[in-house]
Amino acid sequence: MNALEVKIKDTFGTDLAHVSNEQIYVALLQMVKEEASKKVSNEGKKKLYYISAEFLIGKLLSNNLINLGLYDEVETCLQQYGKSMAQIEEIEPEPSLGNGGLGRLAACFLDSIATLGLNGDGVGLNYHFGLFRQVFRDNLQTETPNPWMEETSWLTKTDTTYRVDFGGMSLTSRMYDIDVVGYEGRTTKLHLFDVDTIDETLVGDGISFDKEDIAKNLTLFLYPDDSDEAGRILRVYQQYFMVSNAAHLILDEAVARGSNLHDLADYATVQINDTHPSMVIPELIRLLLQRGIQMDEAITIVTNTCAYTNHTILAEALEKWPSHYLQKAVPQLLPIIYELNNRVNDKFHDKSVAIIDDENRVHMAHMDIHYGYSVNGVAYLHTEILKNSELNNFYQIYPEKFNNKTNGITFRRWLLHCNHPLANLLTELIGDGYKKDATELERLAQFADDSCVLEKLLAVKNEKKRELAVYLKNTQNIDINPDSIFDIQIKRLHEYKRQQMNALYVIDKYFEIKEGKLPQRPITVIFGAKAAPAYTIAKDIIHVILCLQEIIANDPEVSPYLSVVMVENYNVTLAEKLIPAADIHEQISLASKEASGTSNMKFMLNGAVAIGTEDGANVEMHQFVGDDNIYIFGESSDDVIAHYEKADYVSRDYYEQDPTIKRAVDFLVSDTMMAVGQRENLERLYHELLNKDWFMTLPDFEDYKATRNQMYADYEDRMAWAKKMLINISQAGFFSSDRTIAQYNEDIWHL
Repeated sequence: MNALEVKIKDTFGTDLAHVSNEQIYVALLQMVKEEASKKVSNEGKKKLYYISAEFLIGKLLSNNLINLGLYDEVETCLQQYGKSMAQIEEIEPEPSLGNGGLGRLAACFLDSIATLGLNGDGVGLNYHFGLFRQVFRDNLQTETPNPWMEETSWLTKTDTTYRVDFGGMSLTSRMYDIDVVGYEGRTTKLHLFDVDTIDETLVGDGISFDKEDIAKNLTLFLYPDDSDEAGRILRVYQQYFMVSNAAHLILDEAVARGSNLHDLADYATVQINDTHPSMVIPELIRLLLQRGIQMDEAITIVTNTCAYTNHTILAEALEKWPSHYLQKAVPQLLPIIYELNNRVNDKFHDKSVAIIDDENRVHMAHMDIHYGYSVNGVAYLHTEILKNSELNNFYQIYPEKFNNKTNGITFRRWLLHCNHPLANLLTELIGDGYKKDATELERLAQFADDSCVLEKLLAVKNEKKRELAVYLKNTQNIDINPDSIFDIQIKRLHEYKRQQMNALYVIDKYFEIKEGKLPQRPITVIFGAKAAPAYTIAKDIIHVILCLQEIIANDPEVSPYLSVVMVENYNVTLAEKLIPAADIHEQISLASKEASGTSNMKFMLNGAVAIGTEDGANVEMHQFVGDDNIYIFGESSDDVIAHYEKADYVSRDYYEQDPTIKRAVDFLVSDTMMAVGQRENLERLYHELLNKDWFMTLPDFEDYKATRNQMYADYEDRMAWAKKMLINISQAGFFSSDRTIAQYNEDIWHL
C-alpha cells in the first residue's frame, strides 16, 4: 500500500475504492500537512518577516504534492482506482486572501523563500470573504461574498494571541498558520491574524455591512469599499491590526532566539510589501519604547530592520491617510509619527519629502523611505522612473537605499503544476534541472530549428486549448473554438492596464468582419478581471466587454470569425487554465505606468507570445527574446511622461482626426450597444474617452491595431510561430522568483 492508501485506511477504515472524492481530499490534506511538518525548521539567527495585505496563494493541494515530491505517486494511485487529481482539485476551495499581481507575487515569493531554504515567514490577515466573488448580471459586475474557510482546511489555529489596542477599545487577535512548502526545500509559514469576535452574519447577499462595528467586521473583507470615510478608516484599522500583530511576533521571536532588542537588526528583517504595512515602523518604535529603549535608539533600530518595496508609479496608489483617521483608530501612533516627521523637517527643508503634508495627511511611502534601509522597485524601468522622476527628491537624499529587484514567478505552480504536458516535454528535451535552476531553460535554444520539437510544442498548446474549451463549457457554459487564436488579457481591471483599448480593437474587428474583411483564422479574445467595487470606470469597461460578448455571440455574420469572452470570477484557478492555453497575451499598459507585471512572465514560460508596450518587465522580456519574438508598439515611457508634464494630450483631437477611432468610440453609445447595455455606464465610458482618457488609449490605438494584425498574420506560419514560442520559454529563466528572492537576500536581507 502506498502512503495515500494507508492514510485512507487509517482515516476512514476502508480502501480507496469505497471513499468519496471529498474523503480523498481530506486524507490528502492531512497527509500533506504531516509531510510538510517534517520539514519545518527555524534555523538561522536572522529571520525575514514578509508583511503583505495580500497573499493570493491559490489552491494548494497539487502544488504542495509537487513540492514534496509526492504528486506522481498520488496521481498513479488515484488512476488505479479510476480517479484523478483534477477531480480532487475541484473540491478544494481557493483561499480568498488576495486580488491581483501584488498578492500573487507575495505567494510566489513565499514559495521561493521556502525552496531556497531561507528563514522567513509571511504575515498577513485572515480575510473571511476575501476581495469578493464576481458575478455577472445584466452584463454588469456585481459583488458577493467569497467564503472559503471550511472545517477541514489548510488553516491551523495556533495558541498565539496578542492584545491590540485601538482608539477606545482593545481586541484580542488569534494567529492561524498555513504551511508554505518549498520545492525540495523547507516548510515555512504564512501567519494570518484574525479576531474571534468576527461576525460573518453582518454581510447579506452583497458585500455591504456595518463598517463601524470593528470587532465584528475587521477581517471580513480584503480592501473594504473605500468610497466612504467609514470604509477608509476601516482600512486603517485593518492595517494597524496586521502590523501590530507582526511587530509583537517579531520582537517575541527575536528575543526567543537570543536578541536583547538593541541588536534586533541582527535577528530580524522586515519587508514592507507596498504601503499597506507601513505602520509597522511606528509600531515597532512604540513597542521598543515600552520595553525601555530610548527614542533615538529605537528609531535607529527600526530603520536598520525595515525595508520597503514600491509597487506602483501611480501617485494615487501611494497611501496618504488623513491624520484624523489615525487619531480615531490608532491615537497611540500619532505622537511617534509626529516625532518622525519633525526629524525629517529639521533635516530637510523640502516640503515634498515631509511625512505629514500641509493638508495633514500622513504619507506612508515617505515614512518607509526615511525610516527603512532599502527601497526597491520591481522592474528595471520602474526603478529608473522612481529614481529619475517619481521619487527623485528622495533619491537625491538616499541614493544608496535605492535598488531594483525585477519580479519573478514560481515555476513550480506556473509550469509544473498547471502545464504537465509542457513540463514533460521540457524534461524530455533538457532533463529536469530547470525545476530548481530555471536558467537551464536556455538549453532549449538548441531546438529552435528542430521541426520535430516544434511540432511537439504546438501539439502541447493545442491540447491545453482544448482542455480550456472543455473547462469553460463545464464551469461557465461558455463555448469557444479551440482552433481559433486565443488572445488573452487577464489582470486586475484598471484604466492604466488599458483593457478598454483591447475592447476598441474588438469593435474595430467587428466592423471589418461586417464589411467582409474576414480574418484568416477565427479569433477568440478572452478577458479576466475584477474591478474594485468603488472603481466606477473600471466596472463600465467590464460592462462594455460583456455587452460585446453578447452582441458578437448573437451575430451570425461575425460569430464564426470573432468571439469575446469575459470569464467570471477570475482567480488563480482560472489563470492556471487560461495561461497554458494562450497563443497571444496582452501586456498593453500605458508605458511608464506598470511597475512590473507578472502575468507576462507566466505566459512567456508557457509559450505564449506577447503584444505589449515598453513598460514594466516587458522591457527586460524584450531584451531577452529579441525583436522577432515579442510585438512591441506604442509611445515610449519618456514620451508619455513628457505628455503629462506638458499636459498636451487632448483625446478629442484623435477622435476627430481618425475615422477608425471615431467609429469604434461611437459604437459604445450606438443603438446596438444600448439594446444590451445600460445607458449610464456606456455614456460614462464614452465621455471619459472623449474628454479625458487619462491613460492615453487613443494615441497608441493605430499602432496597436497594426501590430496586432501583424501578429495574426504571422501566426499562420506555424513553424515560425512555434520557434517564437520556444525562444520565449528558453528565455524565461531570468523571471523565476527564485532568482528574485536570491537577489533580495544577497542585497537586502542578508539572512
